[in-house]
Amino acid sequence: MKVVLLKDVSKIGKKGEIKNVSDGYARNFLIPRKLALVATPEVLKKIEKENQLKAEKEKQIKEESQKLLKELQKQLYKITVKAGGSGKLFGALTSADIAKLISETTGNKIDKKWVILEKPIKELGLYDIKLKLPGGISGIVKLEVVQEG
Repeated sequence: MKVVLLKDVSKIGKKGEIKNVSDGYARNFLIPRKLALVATPEVLKKIEKENQLKAEKEKQIKEESQKLLKELQKQLYKITVKAGGSGKLFGALTSADIAKLISETTGNKIDKKWVILEKPIKELGLYDIKLKLPGGISGIVKLEVVQEG
């Protein structure tokens, strides 16, 4: 029996896939638990439409992320911090601090999960900060860490 999976089912497939399973498994397990529907032409048409909407939404998110990245890369971000004489910071700069700085500077909401740091910044200097935006868009912005006063 051909079924359309409504949720991920281990060892069978992922949501939205059309799978051929035994009649008993479909009738007694998948369909009663709302994990799948029988693959009728109407259901297939509905799934196709949902997939098109999902693809359009992903395309829109990707385009917005590309615009945002171009805008973010236009400037150098400068943050002033307390530091010792040797250039070591009192504390460390994390991805949350950098996301907050970029958000305040540009007016765009930047999630701390988008800022990729291999390790927290603990010294003064110029850094390349990797951003990974929704839609799989990645890029580098410049951050300068300067001493207060």
